[in-house]
Amino acid sequence: MELGEIEIEWLGHSGFLLKNSKVIYIDPFKIKSGLPKADIILLTHSHFDHCSFEDIGKIVQDGTRILMTADSQSKVARFQVPIRMEVVSPGQEYDFGMVKISTVPAYNIDKSFHPKEEGLVGYVIKFNDLIVYHAGDTDVIPEMQKLTGHNQPGKKFVALLPIGGRFTMSAEEAAEAAKIIKPSVAIPMHWGTIIGARSDAEEFKELCEAEGIQVEILEKN
Repeated sequence: MELGEIEIEWLGHSGFLLKNSKVIYIDPFKIKSGLPKADIILLTHSHFDHCSFEDIGKIVQDGTRILMTADSQSKVARFQVPIRMEVVSPGQEYDFGMVKISTVPAYNIDKSFHPKEEGLVGYVIKFNDLIVYHAGDTDVIPEMQKLTGHNQPGKKFVALLPIGGRFTMSAEEAAEAAKIIKPSVAIPMHWGTIIGARSDAEEFKELCEAEGIQVEILEKN
């Protein structure tokens, strides 16, 4: 999917590749070989399907910057190549020149898989005319109200939202999140690998479009 000068590729599950002058990966898991090496890798938390040592190893190179939560540090520190690690928590901002990245909370409300006190994150990635929100593993949370400000004139605001249920939001809950966030485009994730099916993505699309929210269901690269 191309939005201006930015290309967004879904790598399956919650994994994405964003490309322009930078090559940015988010939560790579079960990715194919031969993908471009990473300038920046963003990890939302340490669970095996979001912080995969094997998959990060396919894309890491000398100088790769890895932003990660504290619970991911023991995995990432095993790499022998000279990478730059940053331990993050919600509410931080990072400046990569043409790309600005901030961290936002991601947690469960009524489940025990992703407790708020663990400080897990989603990411807001800002390009010139595009803002991408990767929600991480989250439920509908009050902090999402603050994201509506990213829907600005002249900018595209893309929300990558988990819809598989059980560990995160269901399709119906993710549609409620989209109504709060008000993105230009919503893209469902966290389906098709461990939990969730295309039918969940289709339900999410139907519910969102009934509220006037555009949805793109991406094919796995």
